[in-house]
Amino acid sequence: MPGEPKAKVIPLHGSSGRAAASRRAAQRTESARRHPSLMADPGGRASAEQIAAVVREIDQRRGGPVGSGPVEETPTELAKRIAAAAEFVRKRMSGDYVVDEFGFDKHLNDAIFLPLLRGLFKSWFRVEVSGIENLPETGAALVVANHAGVLPFDGLMTSVAVHDEHPAHRDLRLLAADMVFDLPGVGQAARKAGHTMACTSDAHRLLAAGELTAVFPEGYKGLGKHFKDRYKLQRFGRGGFVSAALRTKAPIVPCSIVGSEEIYPMIADVKLLARLLGLPYFPITPLFPLAGPLGLVPLPSKWHIEFGEPIETAGYDESAADDPMVTFELTDQVRETIQQTLYQLLAGRRNMFLG
Repeated sequence: MPGEPKAKVIPLHGSSGRAAASRRAAQRTESARRHPSLMADPGGRASAEQIAAVVREIDQRRGGPVGSGPVEETPTELAKRIAAAAEFVRKRMSGDYVVDEFGFDKHLNDAIFLPLLRGLFKSWFRVEVSGIENLPETGAALVVANHAGVLPFDGLMTSVAVHDEHPAHRDLRLLAADMVFDLPGVGQAARKAGHTMACTSDAHRLLAAGELTAVFPEGYKGLGKHFKDRYKLQRFGRGGFVSAALRTKAPIVPCSIVGSEEIYPMIADVKLLARLLGLPYFPITPLFPLAGPLGLVPLPSKWHIEFGEPIETAGYDESAADDPMVTFELTDQVRETIQQTLYQLLAGRRNMFLG
């Protein structure tokens, strides 16, 4: 500006280095002028859009998210994890979390259980989910699904699917067999993950509280069936889940799961050993017990979980829950819907491991 003294420039190089420095500056100017984002600007002056294009290109090359700010200004993934771990410990130590009447600890479930299951969901079973829009944004609904696979991975994967794929990230409360809650450690973990025993009273309480609840009415008959009977639905019990849905006016959402039958292909059931060990079945698979502990690793089958259109129960009167004909008809309708959907999904599958 006029009147202001000019700053003195201290030469850093002698006269011998000025020519080389000038050449390097000219090369940088020419290189910048030839950058694709600046070709439209003959004077070498980049517009805001062109600068943004360069930033996006740098972000993409460095693996950063498109449109994000400078990488040095955003916390690293490691820093985020450390901060999250510190916050988790702080809340656990201070008791700043809520546990409901069933023992559901959402804070622990979101921070520990779901991340552990997410690796299986995304990378091992590569689960595809469809029909998630058939689950309500709020309020109660009863998800009824087929059951298979020797160990109940299908329930766990369905809970991850609902939490991660649903717009409201809802928690799915599973109704599990009594034996799950008798196992040391497993029962406590199941309670903290939000699950409870598969009985009509607990189902009614969850639905009455507006919870998204899931039941697997085949029970052990589905979980422990032979591989030759895969995707053939077993009997759906006495319809207690339908009664709970009718009493609470909760819609019933049929859920069809393909892929769970292949994780432990059961070729035999040693009933004598099962009775001695107090188990509903003792499975023999191609890898268990022959391969020892390795036989407990599930095979990486490709999964597909489809949620069907809800079956409304609001139109039934209160006495319908005690009418065996109504419960039988609804139970049969749900079962047939799941079975037909399984056939359709299987018809479109090329390979059990590739989908």
